[in-house]
Amino acid sequence: RSVPGASPNLAFVPACLPPGPAEVEELQRFVSNSKKLFVMTGAGISTESGIPDYRSEGVGLYARSERRPIQHAEFVRSAGARQRYWARNFMGWPQFSSHQPNAAHLVLRDWERLGKLHWLVTQNVDALHSKAGSRRMTELHGCTHRVFCLSCGDQTSRSELQKRFEALNPTWKAEALDVAPDGDVFLTDEQVCNFQVPACSKCGGILKPDVTFFGDTVSRETVDFVHQRLAESDSMLVAGSSMQVYSGYRFALAAREKQLPIAILNIGPTRLDHFASLKLNSRCGELLPLIV
Repeated sequence: RSVPGASPNLAFVPACLPPGPAEVEELQRFVSNSKKLFVMTGAGISTESGIPDYRSEGVGLYARSERRPIQHAEFVRSAGARQRYWARNFMGWPQFSSHQPNAAHLVLRDWERLGKLHWLVTQNVDALHSKAGSRRMTELHGCTHRVFCLSCGDQTSRSELQKRFEALNPTWKAEALDVAPDGDVFLTDEQVCNFQVPACSKCGGILKPDVTFFGDTVSRETVDFVHQRLAESDSMLVAGSSMQVYSGYRFALAAREKQLPIAILNIGPTRLDHFASLKLNSRCGELLPLIV
């Protein structure tokens, strides 16, 4: 079965062997036996769309750089940290927002339309599942395409905010050094010192992307909702995640407690390897389209 889509971009995908017939057969059996599949995706499903992840060996952000993502407390506390964050994000946005879904995103959308996929939870903030057309979905950590005010809660689109940045910084220029997973680029302190950051147009409050930064927690309401969808499911597939972050890992622990079969499709080790029913070390965009 062929899935249309752009050719995969393998710059940020770790090297791995193509899936063999036995692996295809094992995953086919797992999916065929599932009636209400619960799928959790991570950064490894989006690397083939040209978005780097954090942890992949050799090609992830942590392997290529000493840089670390911004912490929630730092963003809220420090105007300087917000200026740095938004300057970098402003530079990276045109490229980041242009990324398109790959074959893996399209397959999961098709499974939903066929009634095979009961619910999809993504740890990604890149909107690629939405762009692919998935609807039965929770964005566990939010989405960079939305922005909200920390004071009044007013929500706006990131593309609208880009226009405000451009109006406030008509002569500001900077050279991007490298790209990071969540849509920003690396800039020096000298480059960002004159960058102007707009306030909320309703109340003058602080604007923040609608994402869960490191050090922040996913809302109890969202966690409870995802647990309910998992309780309705009969199996769990993890695609493109090492599950190192507890916000996603907790659902795998819940699936194990319910004795649901768990399959993992991820290049490299994951936190679930010791209790998964099936572990496959392949590219999501290469193996998932082979499943009928």
